[in-house]
Amino acid sequence: MRDTLVLNASFEPLSTVTLNRAIVLVLQDKAVVEQAHPELRMRGADVDIPAPRVIRLCRYVRVPFRRRAPWSRRGVLIRDRHRCAYCGRRATTVDHVVPRAQGGADSWLNTVASCAEDNHRKADRTPEQAAMPLLRQPFEPTPAGAMLLSLGAEDFDALPSWLAQDAA
Repeated sequence: MRDTLVLNASFEPLSTVTLNRAIVLVLQDKAVVEQAHPELRMRGADVDIPAPRVIRLCRYVRVPFRRRAPWSRRGVLIRDRHRCAYCGRRATTVDHVVPRAQGGADSWLNTVASCAEDNHRKADRTPEQAAMPLLRQPFEPTPAGAMLLSLGAEDFDALPSWLAQDAA
């Protein structure tokens, strides 16, 4: 199912919702469509609207300040776009740069996406010890950036440029 990005009335990313939920919000006049899928339309007996890719709420929603995006294995794979940090192939696992056996933690700056072969080959060693340099360094995404990255590469590339730069 396609995800739709929900923006606050101030244009800051809030969350993602299903396509059906986004349409309900638009039909109830709680949100307006900021960007639609170019070839997809939603039709009913009395309605014919473009399928929303990005919607903006009509009223501002106060959100508690979140300083950091929560770490998760899925979040690391999404952040690295399912590409191995050692060889660039499709990644299916998460590797600790400093292994947990050596005191490494589950954190954004200590984990990278990895293919199973490279994860097994590196084992309980650092990249320097295993002679496996990282192709790109791990980073901690902002909460808004993590949400935008979770939309997926095909949807992310279609976002307006002013919104996509928040996740970079």
